[in-house]
This record gives sequence, structure tokens and C-alpha cells, in this order.
Amino acid sequence: MTEASAHAPSTTQPEDFFQLLKPRVMSVVVFTAATGLIIAPGSINPIVAAIAILCIAIGAGAAGALNMAIEGETDALMRRTRGRPVAAGRLKRNDAIAFGIVLSVFSVMLLGMNTNWFAAGMLAMTIVYYAVFYTMMLKRRTPQNIVIGGAAGAFPPVIGWAAATGSAPWQAWLLFLIIFLWTPPHSWALALYSAGDYAKAGIPMMPVARGAKSTRLQIWLYSLIFVASAVAPGFVGMGGLIYQIVSIAGGLFFLALALRLWRSRAGDAPDKAEAVGREAALYDVRAEAKPARNLFAFSILYLVALFASLLVESFTLPGL
Repeated sequence: MTEASAHAPSTTQPEDFFQLLKPRVMSVVVFTAATGLIIAPGSINPIVAAIAILCIAIGAGAAGALNMAIEGETDALMRRTRGRPVAAGRLKRNDAIAFGIVLSVFSVMLLGMNTNWFAAGMLAMTIVYYAVFYTMMLKRRTPQNIVIGGAAGAFPPVIGWAAATGSAPWQAWLLFLIIFLWTPPHSWALALYSAGDYAKAGIPMMPVARGAKSTRLQIWLYSLIFVASAVAPGFVGMGGLIYQIVSIAGGLFFLALALRLWRSRAGDAPDKAEAVGREAALYDVRAEAKPARNLFAFSILYLVALFASLLVESFTLPGL
């Protein structure tokens, strides 16, 4: 750092700290955690429940802040992430780390005192898993990074269930399994049309390490297993008719999109013989990426619909 930059006025804004929390990811975490908490058997004081969900949200934000702090230089190399606070230089790395650590300790301690220490321990484990095991150890070392690391995003409904009951039975782990198996087709669909960014940043995402064709096949295979897990709650007493309709109809559409993606050329390098000039080449890439974009977008809608159906039916079905 030069002397001039050391004394330059800070450009940090309050919104930069908010962006560190990865608010879009946090919203999914809150929703799935709330589902686990609400559909768990028994009752919980509404205020206690609200504080528990707040703690899980803050914990997720803390993990996001630590991830951005660690990945600042890598994020700066990718178009999708170069505007993040640390990557863009609006926020110092050490400040982001301190922010993440403070939020981590606060969220875990408050959740433990508000509900139980089993749930708090799971929240702490999730933060460490994402910030250390995934970000620092897995992400740059294996194309299976998102498969193994995806567990971090699958824990919130289990933590919510544990906050309500002090335990994590098989029903909670079925919710975990749904998100865990959803993550590879969702993330690899994004990676198919962002492979250039990942390659530039040195991240061995599946399209970079194994190629687009292999990635499309693995998306299809994971989609088959994911949809099977997604429809399961409707047949084990966790969801009723609404859930069955949503999970089966949405699952069939999900599989149709995954099959279309498998048969497409999404992620393949454009054939120079088919492209005339730079604009034509860019058009080809965008057109071929459409099946991947469609699956990525619908995967979010489908996951939300699944958990929303469970929430709706939790008010009409007897306890598990």
C-alpha cells in the first residue's frame, strides 16, 4: 500500500457492510430456517422464534462477510463479484473479517441463550464450515467444492428445527438433503455460463475442471436424485396434497429443463466456423447459455415453492 493510499479518505458506506452479509443468500437462509422451525412439532414462543430466526440470519451474514473478506482478491477477477465491497476496495479486508467474527460470536451466543446450545452449536459449525472448510480449503482444490461445501447452505432448516425442539430428527435431515442435492444442479448451471470468470480466478468449478459436457451430464444425474428427494416429504407425512402437487409438477418441469440442458451445448466454446465476427460469436454464446440460465432461474423458484408448500400445510396438518 502506498503512502498516498494509506491516507486516502475512506469510501466505505453503511450499505457496504450490509452487502457483506450477502442479503440475497440470507433471504433464502431465513426462509428455509423458518420453515424448519415452524413445521417442527410442538410450540415455541413467537418472540423466541423471531429471535432465533434473527440469529440464524445474522450467522449466515457473518459467514458471507468472512467469505467476502477471504475471497476479496479472487472476487475482483470475476465480473459477477468484482463489485463486492472488499473486491472493489471500498472496505478493508481486516474490517470485513472483524465484522464477520463479531457477528458470528453474537449470533451463536444469542441463539444459545435464547433457545438451546445444540442449535447454537450447529450454527457455529455452519459458519466455520462455510468460511473455513469451504472457502479456504475446498473451493480452490476440487471440482467437487460445491457438492461438499453445499452442506453449509443446507443446515438452516435443521438449525431452525433444533431451535424449536432441541433435537434434529430424520425429518429435519430430509429438509437438509433436499437443499444439499439441489445445490449442484443450481450452482453448476450458473457455472456453465460463468466458466470464463471461474477459469480466470483459478477456481476449479466443474465446467472448468471437467468440461461443459461432463458438467451437463452431472447436472442431469443430480437432478434425478434431487427431484426424488424433493417429492419424498409428500409421502412420509411432512406434506399433504398441496406439497405433492407442487413437488411433482415442479419436479417434472425441473427435470425437463435439466434434460434440455444436458442435450444442449451450454458452456461449450463457440465453433469459430459458425461465428462470423465478434458480435456473432457473442450471440452464439448467449443463445447456447439459455438452457443453463433457465434451469438456474427455475431452481430458485422450485426450492422456494417446496418450502412454501410445507409452511402453508403446517397450519392444517397435525404435528409430525
